Amino acid sequence: MYNFTYHKPTSVRQAANLLAKNPEAKLLAGGHSLIPVMKQRLAQPSALIDLNQIEDLAGIELKGRSIVIGALTRHADVANSKVVQEALPALAEVPGSIGDPQVRNRGTLGGSVANNDPNADYPAACLGLGATIITNKRRIAADDFFTGMFSTALEENEIITKVSFPIAKKAGYEKFKHPASGFALVGVFVSKRGADIRVAVTGAGANGVFRLKSFEEALKKRFAAKSIEGMTIPANGMNSDIHAGAEYRAHLVGVLARRALAKATA
Repeated sequence: MYNFTYHKPTSVRQAANLLAKNPEAKLLAGGHSLIPVMKQRLAQPSALIDLNQIEDLAGIELKGRSIVIGALTRHADVANSKVVQEALPALAEVPGSIGDPQVRNRGTLGGSVANNDPNADYPAACLGLGATIITNKRRIAADDFFTGMFSTALEENEIITKVSFPIAKKAGYEKFKHPASGFALVGVFVSKRGADIRVAVTGAGANGVFRLKSFEEALKKRFAAKSIEGMTIPANGMNSDIHAGAEYRAHLVGVLARRALAKATA
């Protein structure tokens, strides 16, 4: 690990000012993605800005027809939240399947969303529910936020403060876990909120999380697993690595979408 300066701001404004003064600095939340690459000397930030002293960044609140979750809220807290379990159980299931207990008790919603790992679970939930990512500067629709693998619409000195999830009438999440890491080899989040039908896929796309428009169109006629029975997607554009080929991932998308729909309509 290379040398770096360590900062512990107590407000979002202080953290943003530190970012402005240190262009090569990195924000630290749970640290499960950043610290390992620093140990391997694959990242060399000039400074770490630890957000964990900013109390306003954590918490879960029901606001009207949305659940608003602070960026520093731990995965375990979302999974165990009675507010989330009662209003949107599919959302509670997402962090409950992340990694292991150590990861779930340290990792954060904001860190996962900002990092946008192509195999992460939360991006699928954000895109699959039509969430709004709220920063210290603006509100960004999930459809506009995720721009590619490990890439987002976040600008310089911009910090995620909370995420607002609309409460869907029906929703479900299903994933095929990598046995070692717990990451989604493929994960599919489906939801129905009025006329808004969404199918979001993580782990499969070469460019990260994406919406599956062909499945969404089919489900507008009837929101049920039978509506997409026999439907497939091309392997072209799917991720291929040592864990699974593009064809296998394309096949899993259809299988998991039907399972997620079965959950959503149970």
